[in-house]
Amino acid sequence: MTMELVYTPTREDVADAVRVQLRYGSFRVLRWLMPVAAVLAFVAVALLLTGPGEPDVGGAVLMGSLGLLTVVLRPLAARLTARQMYAMIARQGEHRARVDEDGIRWTTRDSEVTARWQLTPRYAETSTQFVLFSGDKGRAGIAALPKRGLTDPGDVDRLRTVLDRNITRL
Repeated sequence: MTMELVYTPTREDVADAVRVQLRYGSFRVLRWLMPVAAVLAFVAVALLLTGPGEPDVGGAVLMGSLGLLTVVLRPLAARLTARQMYAMIARQGEHRARVDEDGIRWTTRDSEVTARWQLTPRYAETSTQFVLFSGDKGRAGIAALPKRGLTDPGDVDRLRTVLDRNITRL
C-alpha cells in the first residue's frame, strides 16, 4: 500500500516537531536539567542571603540571574530551534512524501530524499502529525508527516498502520 502526502510545512508543524524532539529526542535531558539547575540556583541564593556571616548580595544576584536565565532559556531554545529549522524548510516550498512498506520518499522543489525504515526506526504521533526520529542514540534527526497532507481522513489510520508495522511508536 502506497500513500502520498502533499503539504507545505508551516511554522506550527516545525514548532510541534521540535516540542516532540525535546520530549523524546536528543534534547530530552533539558526537560529535567534546566529546572533542576534553576532550583539549585535559587537554593544557592537563599543560602547566600541567610547563611552564617555577612549576606553575599552580589553572589545572590548572580545566582538568581542564572536561575532566571535557565527558566527563560528552555522555551526560548525550542522557539529558536524551530525558527532556524523553519527558515531552511520553508525555502523548499511544497513537499510530497510517498510512504510505503519500504520507507519514505520526500520530494521538494530542490531535493529528493529516500529513507528506508531503518533510517527512521521510531515515531511519535501528535494531534496534527507523525514525527519520525533517526536511529541514533540521541534521536537527533527528525522528519514530520503532517496529517493534513493526506487527501482522505481515513488515510490517517492507514498511515498509522503502516508506521506501526514498520517502526516503533514512542
